[in-house]
Amino acid sequence: MFAPAPSERAYVPFVSVDNMMQLIHRIGIEPMLAGIAGYIEEDFRRWELFDKTPRVAAHSNEGVIELMPTSDGSTYGFKYVNGHPKNTKEGLQTVTAFGLLADVNTGYPVLLTEMTVLTALRTAATSAVVAKYLAPKGARTMAMIGNGAQSEFQAMAMKEICGIDNIRLYDIDPKATKKLMRNLEGRGVTMVAISSAEEAVQGADIITTCTADKQNATVLNDNMVGYGVHINAIGGDCPGKTELAGAILTRADVFVEYPPQTRIEGEIQQMPDDFPVIEMWKVITGQSEGRTSDRQITLFDGVGFATEDFSALRYIRDRLEGTGLYQDLDMLADPDDPRDLFGMVLRATPMKAGVE
Repeated sequence: MFAPAPSERAYVPFVSVDNMMQLIHRIGIEPMLAGIAGYIEEDFRRWELFDKTPRVAAHSNEGVIELMPTSDGSTYGFKYVNGHPKNTKEGLQTVTAFGLLADVNTGYPVLLTEMTVLTALRTAATSAVVAKYLAPKGARTMAMIGNGAQSEFQAMAMKEICGIDNIRLYDIDPKATKKLMRNLEGRGVTMVAISSAEEAVQGADIITTCTADKQNATVLNDNMVGYGVHINAIGGDCPGKTELAGAILTRADVFVEYPPQTRIEGEIQQMPDDFPVIEMWKVITGQSEGRTSDRQITLFDGVGFATEDFSALRYIRDRLEGTGLYQDLDMLADPDDPRDLFGMVLRATPMKAGVE
């Protein structure tokens, strides 16, 4: 586990956006997705150790700002993340984020990192971990409805972890589809641009929906979904935002991360409070069944949960040593005498006016 040297314990390693991108290039995007997926699966197996709470959300007419905290008893982590669909029209990202890990024993932070890129990686890795357990045996074809910022990561994770090598693409904006196809050219997947969602899902083993608009939309109608498919529904992630017709949910076995959060934010917000769901950690630990027949419709109502961010943060922490891909931040006041914070301030050398 990476940690600063004893003489540097007042400093916190910070992974910037550029550091994160360089780390991806150094490790490779496919190995990194697989590595994060391994940490996510490991933490699902440790599910009962974690403090769990639905994310703390501040909603506005423009979007949402959220905090996602958790702890396994020895390490604490949280992510700050926003979701503002209108940002795209202004040349801004819909989602931005940063995250932190801290030592529960001292309360001191041990890592601060960007999580805009990292969230895309962990979301895709989570989708692939779930599909590994729920997708039809031998699945090779996926329909991707929504070809925005998440789409390439989803495609690469499904290829690396689940063996998907054929992707049928649809977005209401053809430019988004062209962007995805350009970015994934030569990556070992066959891509076909489709002119409608109805046509895109035909022949697909997995259907991934990842649209961004903050509204109750119907990206998939009931008559578009045949038997035997796995639906990876990850676009609905806040109150008032859904992608699937409710009738699909009644025909499917629905799998979730943390029910108290998903019932507020996920596709199942459309359904009664007692609508039955299966928790993924129980499938991964063998306490519940996943896919049980060739005709079964499995549906992952993925909204993103704090343990997945925790897993991704742990992965980054454990890969930093020796890379130099971080900066030491002087963000912890650490006087020689813990009782003499004021004295530390007095002894600081003041800078001359106008000198930085």
